[in-house]
Amino acid sequence: MRPAVAILFALTAVAATAQTPSKAPALVAKAAESGEAIHQLPVHQVVLYKNGIGYFEHLGSVAGNQRVAIDFTSSQLNDVLQSITILDDNGGRIGGVNYNSTTPLAEQLKSLSLAMSDDPNSTELFQALRGQRVEVTAAPGGSITGRLMSIETKSEKIGPNNATVDRSYLTIVATGGAVRVIELTPTLSVRPLDASLQSQLDRYLELLSSTHSTGLRHLTLDTLGQGPRKLHVSYISEVPVWKSTYRIVFPKDSTDKAILQGWAVVDNTIGSDWDNVQLSLVAGAPQSFIQPLSQPLYLRRPEVAISTTAQTTPQTHEAADMPEPALPQENASSARVQPQMINNQLAKTDRFKDSSASESVTVSADVVGSGSGSGFGPGSGGNVGGGLYRVGHGVYAPTAAIREGDVSTNKFDDFFEYSLAQPVTIHKNESAMVPILQENLPGEQVTLWSQNEAVPFRAVWLENTSKLTFDRGSFSIFEAGVFAGQGLLDPIHPGEKRLLSYAADQAVHVRDTKDDSKREIREVHINPRQGNPGLIQKKYAVEGSSTYAVSNSADEPRVVVLELPRHPNRSLTPETKPAETAPSLYRFRVPVAAHQSASQLVADEGYDYQAWRIDADQDQVGELQSLTEEVPALLDKLKPIYMAQHQINEMKAQLRDLDQKAEALTKDEARARENLTALKGNDVARRFVDELNRAEDDLQSTRKQAADLKEKEKSAVESLRQTLLTLEIDWNSTGK
Repeated sequence: MRPAVAILFALTAVAATAQTPSKAPALVAKAAESGEAIHQLPVHQVVLYKNGIGYFEHLGSVAGNQRVAIDFTSSQLNDVLQSITILDDNGGRIGGVNYNSTTPLAEQLKSLSLAMSDDPNSTELFQALRGQRVEVTAAPGGSITGRLMSIETKSEKIGPNNATVDRSYLTIVATGGAVRVIELTPTLSVRPLDASLQSQLDRYLELLSSTHSTGLRHLTLDTLGQGPRKLHVSYISEVPVWKSTYRIVFPKDSTDKAILQGWAVVDNTIGSDWDNVQLSLVAGAPQSFIQPLSQPLYLRRPEVAISTTAQTTPQTHEAADMPEPALPQENASSARVQPQMINNQLAKTDRFKDSSASESVTVSADVVGSGSGSGFGPGSGGNVGGGLYRVGHGVYAPTAAIREGDVSTNKFDDFFEYSLAQPVTIHKNESAMVPILQENLPGEQVTLWSQNEAVPFRAVWLENTSKLTFDRGSFSIFEAGVFAGQGLLDPIHPGEKRLLSYAADQAVHVRDTKDDSKREIREVHINPRQGNPGLIQKKYAVEGSSTYAVSNSADEPRVVVLELPRHPNRSLTPETKPAETAPSLYRFRVPVAAHQSASQLVADEGYDYQAWRIDADQDQVGELQSLTEEVPALLDKLKPIYMAQHQINEMKAQLRDLDQKAEALTKDEARARENLTALKGNDVARRFVDELNRAEDDLQSTRKQAADLKEKEKSAVESLRQTLLTLEIDWNSTGK
């Protein structure tokens, strides 16, 4: 053990001897000391959403003036403070809501004189004790009493290898005035002698210990009123997302029906048990966010220096105008009683009814309106504290696997909800699987082939003939009593039919053959008045067909579903009929016998569109000539355009040649200058003078040609741009 760490442990042990046990939350402890009973308000209803929030309703009975408590975790508190709604019926009201707060540790440490951080080392601890009277005791010798002056660390070399170690030393000024330097060793202990300092150290250690608390918060409500009443408390809180998972079972004696069984995985991670709660699961994501309302907020204020230069003398100031006359006494009295009247009105509406667990069984799917309703929370209407509107229930028959009425579904906005008729019990920090549906549905086993996939898939073509909406989740397939595969399921609404793939099918092969296609241009347009000068828009009439050959090498017949892309501007010919049409594709149903082949012809017709812009700076001569060959009638209008582009391209080529020539002349000139410098004063230098003069003349001439040509090119490009501003073409093959 390092000596410095050992000393820190010794001081901690000394301070811990005087430390008091950790206190219970202030409100609960105070009530316990006074003998006042605080009743826990149980959870009555839970609604879980897919975006990771939950709606909770606590319901209980109170009488007279009574205090009730609800336990939360610290992570819940921000959501609770932001959304909690408390209603005390029959004339009751809420006198106050309190909870045990937590001041940030850094702010609490500021109140201590030790001036230590929340993660101190031994050096920082001894620095805080400087100037204090301490008793230093070494194991073999006696003790030394004095004031701690300083602590310092020195690096020393020891051993034959001159290894460097750090040693810490305390400087103590003894009572008699002697200065002692003592090395910190594991056998040395230091004890503060000042009682107030000992108290500060105790408080510091207590604050550090408080950071390891469980984080449980106790919300205490003071209810004021007369007689027995119902108390409703609702709020939202962050919770784990509930998950859906399904089982699709094909019985041995049935080929056209499948049993779909749905389960929900639910986790209770809040501070309260769910004992016999009404549980609802909503496949929706209402907007929600977190604000740190439970954290004390400190703002930095500017520090203003005290003025010491200007001196002022006392002054008097004139009085302000008198205020307007006060309201009559009866009006003021009525204003004071208004909140009580509002509470009485809320109580008289009888909005809140204690819904007990029902033994009746209905499976319902309600269409929910936006009007007002009676009740509190998702179970019975109103939009208080996150509640959901509902209207009456319909009834329909489920299978015998889940009893009729075990689950009801309700639709509102873009959400849908599974409401369990029977109460559910899930204790805190526990999870459970709850059944949400079981239906006998038409389901056909097929092989799915798509151009985007290399291998065909085994799939179920499932039709939702129930009144229930199936939420997104995973599913497992069981055929003839054995596992066959797994997949993912998107939401399936009533009346929808969906393909669910779950395994590869190696026995099916599909080969597509492109037949003759036909493509003819029908229209060409350039309309500068639409704000797109030079934009060529072309329309083609297209006819095409393909044959898909499907082979089945399995011992059983297959129904193969071909998924083919759907072009937005084309339609299938009358002789081509798909089994199903989706927004972006067609599905064709092709039965194939065992060890046989079959084919499917797919033909479509329609239009394709192309668009590109004539750019004066680009080389588009080839594209423009091709268009005039495709539509000879456009030659007179397009030939001047591509001839102008051809001239601009020639100028650009000439400019490139001139640039290369200028670069070569520049090098010749530089070489002539070097030779002339080297032969300065020599008769041979005259020849290099002539060469230099000729090189300079050629370079100047070349640069002038390039400058003139650039101006011509710039003028030609601008002229072509002006021509494109007025170029208009409106051609179609019918001549109209």
